[in-house]
Amino acid sequence: MRQWALVAVLVLAGWSTAEVARADTRPPSSRASSPPTFAYYYIWFDGSSWDHAKPDLPLLGKYSSDDPVVMRRHVKSAEEAGIEGFIVSWKHTSELDRRLAQLVDIAESEHFKLAVMYEGLDFYRNPLPAERVAADLDFFTTTFANRAPFGVFAKPFVIWSGTWKFSREQMRGVTASRRARLLLLASERNGNDYERVADLFDGDAYYWSSVNPDTFPGYLEKLVDMGRSVHARHGLWIAPAAPGFDARLVGGAQAVPRWGGETLLREIDTASASSPDALGLISWNEFSESTQIEPSVHAGSLALATVGERLGAGGAHGLPGADPVAGARAGTGHRDSSGTSSAGKGGPPLGIFVLAGFGLFLVTLPVVVRRRRPWAEPPAPGPGPGPGPGPDSGSSDDQGLVVVDEHLPSGAGMPSGRPRSRALKVVVGALLVLLTAARRGERARRT
Repeated sequence: MRQWALVAVLVLAGWSTAEVARADTRPPSSRASSPPTFAYYYIWFDGSSWDHAKPDLPLLGKYSSDDPVVMRRHVKSAEEAGIEGFIVSWKHTSELDRRLAQLVDIAESEHFKLAVMYEGLDFYRNPLPAERVAADLDFFTTTFANRAPFGVFAKPFVIWSGTWKFSREQMRGVTASRRARLLLLASERNGNDYERVADLFDGDAYYWSSVNPDTFPGYLEKLVDMGRSVHARHGLWIAPAAPGFDARLVGGAQAVPRWGGETLLREIDTASASSPDALGLISWNEFSESTQIEPSVHAGSLALATVGERLGAGGAHGLPGADPVAGARAGTGHRDSSGTSSAGKGGPPLGIFVLAGFGLFLVTLPVVVRRRRPWAEPPAPGPGPGPGPGPDSGSSDDQGLVVVDEHLPSGAGMPSGRPRSRALKVVVGALLVLLTAARRGERARRT
């Protein structure tokens, strides 16, 4: 009975340690070894863009991508969240060239980084002529590539979106003479496909916005395999992470709930586990597929705050009126307390409770074990209260913790046991109080 009580104390201490380990598994991207974090950024918006297939709207209103005030607000908000740059969706048109030039000027003044995702497919998802791709990349190189915001790696990097729709011959004709001035990344979607084109590119960026981390089999393994495949060929690997996904208004059939920030946290952690050279957040403002982390009317600013917490930048601000939890329970999904995001309100730090509980355990342990010998002897026969609950008996409190219920027999040889029993009760009770408060505080911090 008494041994079981001591085991219960040790189990509870171990459980509290596991809780700390679980709560502290977030990789702080502020470490020197952490890769830079980018967000995919779209500059195709005008006033009428927001009237079609947009389940949510930005807090900044139905803006135009020509508005420099909006662009600067975007850059500053991203910086506050720890995002170091945008990967800008672009191809050579007068409108997109004008907007990219404006963004480059703003990024330069804010010391913000940029890269380009070249849109190699047309509106109908067909590949552009390889000659068009080559000419557009030449325009980018001569017009933008030498500007300071593109100095992320040794050379400016450009992701060629849609490489799986082009033949090797087409891709070789584009990349062979242009890799001297640009880092050209493919956009292949698995390790085997990247190996097919690895000799033609300098790495790979996988734009995987629609994965459901709860249901996709081998999600982590796939990203890790892609990272290994790219690094085995000495390429750059940009791993994807998204806050959720819903493209049903644009013909899709799949939706991935945000779960109050938990989806984004899990995808960031999974992407980080694949040893990326950069993290690609999908996206800053792709509202048609509901992957935006830009603060919005329904989703609030929870996604951006979550990014800030994970990247070690604290809460993200910069957009007045942004409610960090709006949308977490209205329309974007919110799990119960056993699976909520750790982004949100503050609460009592779990480590304080655990350290206090463990300290109490260490202080009281000598009292518990001091009188070991009398307990080792069986009690002398004599009248007792009759059969009762054994050492495995217990009841569960509302936190799911086991409460040990001691029933000591009366009889000779036991007078020294009662002080020890009381000591055990004090230890167990105190730990239960501390751990219950700790778990409630952790829940409050996540909701």
